[in-house]
Amino acid sequence: MINPFPFRIQPKVGIHCVPVSTVLGRKTVKLNDLKMDPSSPVLPASILEQTALQLGCSPMDKKLALHLDEKDELKHLRECFCVPKVKDLPPTDLTLVNGEESCVYFAGNSLGLQPRKVKTYLDEELDKWARTGVHGHFNGQRPWALADECILDLMAELVGAKRQEIALMNGLTVNLHLLMLSFFKPTPRRYKILLEARAFPSDHYAVESQLRLHGLDVERSMVLLQPRQGEETLRTEDILAVIEKEGDSIAVILFSGVQYYTGQLFDIPRITRAAKKGCLVGFDLAHAVGNVELHLHDWGVDFACWCSYKYLNSGAGGLAGAYIHEKHSKTIKPALIGWWGHDFKTRFLMENKLQLSEGINGFRLSNPPILLVCALHASLEVFSQTTMKALRRKSVLLTGYLEYLIKHYYSEDKTNPEKPFVRIITPSQIEERGCQLTLSFSLPIKSVFKELEKRGVACDMREPNALRIAPVPLYNSFLDVHRFIEILGSAITSSKQTANNTVLSGSY
Repeated sequence: MINPFPFRIQPKVGIHCVPVSTVLGRKTVKLNDLKMDPSSPVLPASILEQTALQLGCSPMDKKLALHLDEKDELKHLRECFCVPKVKDLPPTDLTLVNGEESCVYFAGNSLGLQPRKVKTYLDEELDKWARTGVHGHFNGQRPWALADECILDLMAELVGAKRQEIALMNGLTVNLHLLMLSFFKPTPRRYKILLEARAFPSDHYAVESQLRLHGLDVERSMVLLQPRQGEETLRTEDILAVIEKEGDSIAVILFSGVQYYTGQLFDIPRITRAAKKGCLVGFDLAHAVGNVELHLHDWGVDFACWCSYKYLNSGAGGLAGAYIHEKHSKTIKPALIGWWGHDFKTRFLMENKLQLSEGINGFRLSNPPILLVCALHASLEVFSQTTMKALRRKSVLLTGYLEYLIKHYYSEDKTNPEKPFVRIITPSQIEERGCQLTLSFSLPIKSVFKELEKRGVACDMREPNALRIAPVPLYNSFLDVHRFIEILGSAITSSKQTANNTVLSGSY
């Protein structure tokens, strides 16, 4: 039987997927030396079709989903999370669905599911507080004064950094401001910040305010990269061309790792390498960490920050992360300083003579929030049971399965203009996306979204006209994808009927 999980992601040469082996027709292909590209014969569609062929069923058959789940070596990780029941989701219409079933949760790009151990860890610290009071600061499995440091190694592994290059603190936007205050040092010649035009609002506003803080004209100093006319995503060559053209005037490049709206995975190593001397490169990894493989240190990224409540499942407003490459540890200093940035060895002498910790540790402001650490700890322990390489391998096929079914059932049919269709905004190349697919519909998006929610699907709608669907390999299954496609059919039928009724009622 064909191995349905053959993909390998090569970490140091960008993000290339290299399957171990597969069978195409009668020819066994050795694929260890092949780089995944759009023309490769081993795209997820080929794996799905060959596996279905050997099962004696259609790729659309539920039998394929069940088989893929059976062969999934990561399926046990789903048990580490609380998957909501359909009946517990507020928008559910129980006349349409079985409320006792688990919901189809494809909203991990907005808020990850709760790890089961979160409550246990929170109870441990609440109990310690109740029993020992102030002594909890330096006692127990997670001494409160050092709690964030207890999970640094787990986080460093996920982002591909050295322990001393990362800190867990604050929220994402706070960390972005702290980093920008130190990395953005405009001069009369080099004063611009380059970012994508549709960056997440927090990033956009942070950049605007940093420019104003320095008395700079936002229109002149903010270089916004737009996709080409008629396209939804940015081409890497266009990003590199702007860096080449504007490079001497760019002080900071600030990009997202994965674009929140389109789901596009940017080529972090190539963008980093393209920066000219004197131009610093930072990334907002909110939608990348826990989603794709990262190698921040090896890629030479100057700075980065991320939240932890999406793919890292730490709960709403969870503890964020920040990174500064060790090459800047002695030269980049924080503009704003707090007690926790003082070197630990002399921090409690209280002499008010600053001995600043090197690198990112000097940016820490105050003691870690233990309850937030607990939630993140529970999630990172689940990640430690596997590797990002294994998660990414499953993710490529899981999202590829979703893409395959959407294209089969909901592609535009020019010969049948009445047929509703779905267009995938996210790049089709697997090296240019994470787990998320962004979908636009020929029907009114709010109606489709409402009908999905009524049927027990949790996903995310974004204006103006998109659903963001994120099958997360930690806890989503191939059966989830198959169920989603079935439910989507009902939702589209109901939405179309509603639209038709509206037109009819308006004609009277």
